[in-house]
Amino acid sequence: MFIQPTVDTLNRLKLHGMAAAFTEQMTQSAASALAFEDRFGLLVERETVYRDNRRLARLLQLAQLKVRASLEDLDFRARRGLDRAQIASLGSCDWIRSAQNLLIHGATGCGKTFMACALANQACRQGLSALYVRAPRLFDELNLCHADGSFPKRLAAIAKVSLLVIDDFAISPMGARERTDLLELLDDRVGTRATLITSQLPIDNWHDYIGDPTLADAILDRLVHSAHKIHLEGETMRKRAAAERQNAISKSKNID
Repeated sequence: MFIQPTVDTLNRLKLHGMAAAFTEQMTQSAASALAFEDRFGLLVERETVYRDNRRLARLLQLAQLKVRASLEDLDFRARRGLDRAQIASLGSCDWIRSAQNLLIHGATGCGKTFMACALANQACRQGLSALYVRAPRLFDELNLCHADGSFPKRLAAIAKVSLLVIDDFAISPMGARERTDLLELLDDRVGTRATLITSQLPIDNWHDYIGDPTLADAILDRLVHSAHKIHLEGETMRKRAAAERQNAISKSKNID
């Protein structure tokens, strides 16, 4: 039997996973003992897995996550204010599907960025689109979009993302342009898409940080109302990681 024409046809139909599985079946003697429906079921399963992996890779590439993080890697040992039940609930991504927001705040180095990227990773694993961006770079990008006339197009593109992660909010001064751009961005997302924001500044101080009372009211109304909140406590995770690495090096030297 000439299998190459069949393989070529499957690839031409963009059934690449099925083509690879079919080639393997034809070269494995164990597969010949299976019934037709079993062999066909394996082909379909391989195609499904192939497409799921391709979709996940594409979503992760578009997400531009700062760190490769997953919820399974969260450290619950330290006294950081993490609630396992809350994290498990957020891991379902139902809050993203319901277009709710999540606000994470805490001191520098306590793991805000890691948690945000872990939740964005989880969203991608469930077939939802995500985008990570630091607040200063987001405002710089939008400022350039104003200059070249692409602001409406960029705003529309961001509005389509299921989960927008804005990291390091309130880390630099906010001017009139930034306030207006943030309001426009959130207005496109309220009730339709989820937004996750991390900040060192306590949420109660965001109104004063934004500055303009009218715009601050409008922004926080779209952002904070019915939002999930996480306050991370404890010492910097970077310091802890450095100490653990140093301990590991010391133990290695003692063994040698």
